Parts: sequence; C-alpha cells; structure tokens
Amino acid sequence: MLTTTKEDISIIYEQPFLELVSKARSIHQQNFVDDIELCQLVSVKTGGCPEDCSYCSQSNSNQSEIKVNPLLPLDEVEKVVLEAKTKGVKRVCMGAGYKTPNTSALSRVNEYIGVIKKHGLESCATLGSLTMDQANELKAAGLDYYNHNIDTSPEYYSQVITTRTFQDRVDTLTNVGIAGIKVCCGGILGLGESRADRVSFIHALTCLPTAPDSIPINMLVKVPGTKLANVEDLDKFELVRVIATVRILFPKTRIRLSAGRLELSELEQSMCFMSGANSIFYGEKLLTTDNNHQDSDKNLISKLGINANG
Repeated sequence: MLTTTKEDISIIYEQPFLELVSKARSIHQQNFVDDIELCQLVSVKTGGCPEDCSYCSQSNSNQSEIKVNPLLPLDEVEKVVLEAKTKGVKRVCMGAGYKTPNTSALSRVNEYIGVIKKHGLESCATLGSLTMDQANELKAAGLDYYNHNIDTSPEYYSQVITTRTFQDRVDTLTNVGIAGIKVCCGGILGLGESRADRVSFIHALTCLPTAPDSIPINMLVKVPGTKLANVEDLDKFELVRVIATVRILFPKTRIRLSAGRLELSELEQSMCFMSGANSIFYGEKLLTTDNNHQDSDKNLISKLGINANG
C-alpha cells in the first residue's frame, strides 16, 4: 500500500477514465491471476439494531418491513456452510444486527466459527463494535476475518450515522488488528456523498491502523422505509473509478464487488472486474437485500473466461 495524501489520491482518481482503468488493470495483473473469489454472506441474526444507519433496513430507526429474527440454530448454519462448500465458496461471512454483541451472542458466534472451520472454509463475521476482549475471544475461536466498514468519508459520516462515530469504527478495527484477525473494511457508494468524499473515503482506508486484507465496495441498495430510499443514483463511472483507485493503492488486497450488483449489467460488472475487483458475494441474499442469481454469476464468470477461486 502506498503512503498518499488526499491530493495524491485525487490525482489518481480524476485522471482520464481509460488511463485510470488501464493502470489499475496493469497493477492487478502483476499481483493476481484472473479469478474471482466466492464468498457467501449469511444473516445469523436479523433486525433490531439500535444504530441509526440511514441506509440499513435492520435499523430500529428505519421503517422497513424487516422482522427481527434471533440467532440461527447451529444446525441451520451448518447446512448453509455445507451448501456453500459444494458451490465452491471459499469464505462464509456471518452478519448480525448489533451495536455490539453481548456475551451469549458472542458465545453462539464462536460455535458458528467452529462449524465453518470444521468444514475447511474461511470464517468472517460482522457483528458491530468490538472491545479488545471480544476481538481476542473471536481470534481464540478461530475467526479469520472481521468486517467493519467505515462506510464513507470521515467528513460525510455524520450525515449517514449519528449513533456511532467514525472514530468508533476505527477503534474496533484497531482492536481487530491487534488481536491478529484479518481486517475486512470498505464502504458504500451512492449515499449522497460527493466525489471529494469518495476520495477521502479511499484516503481513510490507507490510514487504517491495520491494512485491510479485503475491501468490499458496496453500491447503495435503496430499501423502502430507509432514510436514503430516494437518494440520487450513483454514476456507475464513479463506482469503477473507486475500484480502480483502490486497486492502484492496494495492489495485493482482494476487492469485493458487493451489494448493488443487481443494478449492474454484465458489461458494467465486467468493467469492475477489469479495474481490479476480484471477489463477489455468491448466493441470492445479502443479509436482507437480494443478490444476483447464482446461475447468472456462473454465466458471467464463464463469459469472462476466468476461474472462480474457491
């Protein structure tokens, strides 16, 4: 990862589009074979979150139709894991709507981790904020990755979330890194942020205490009942610019094209892969929102002539 200022990143981001994509493609080819890492996301506990994230259907502050569901039984998670393994998935990511997990929730998640590891897959969790003790407990249980997105720029963050500060996010990521768990951290585009915010978001990623091994780039999925349900659509060129810039700055990091893929055509997705994205969530649900049909993903991967890396 290069040490850069916002001004440096802005110069990379705003160069002519084809030059930016070409440079990102070249760096990508120097560090990766052409493949797509398959991950599966499962909501192990849905809804009832006290955070007020303006984009999220699981927030108690939003008026979505999501119902609160408790933590899944262990055998149900194991069924998902086994099915994922047969489809070539490499990593199972567990999501739960918490501000921070309580003791019993963390204990159950530790059991989920054991099931995932038993079947030879990588484990990832996103459970909200973590203390140092909680991060150490997850590490002891065998957790490989912890996802905690910074979402957007430090400057725009308070326009999207007020119940947790940007620094709170960084503090959790600091704990995760110290515990020796790999950091998965990215953000969401199309929240109403400016181009300057997108540059600042990328800069914030370069300033994290532990460099992320995985960077998910999400495009806002507009959910009825959330505060951002009617925000202006993101220009897809901005999505590609973000991916290409992140690839240049993080040459060896997996970049996951995450939420919002349903809004992208096959050619738009292909441009994202060409610019440096090399991971997707596989499966027809992303926590509470729809994802691309698995047959569609297989079709596209086949058209691209690249491998799915399980």
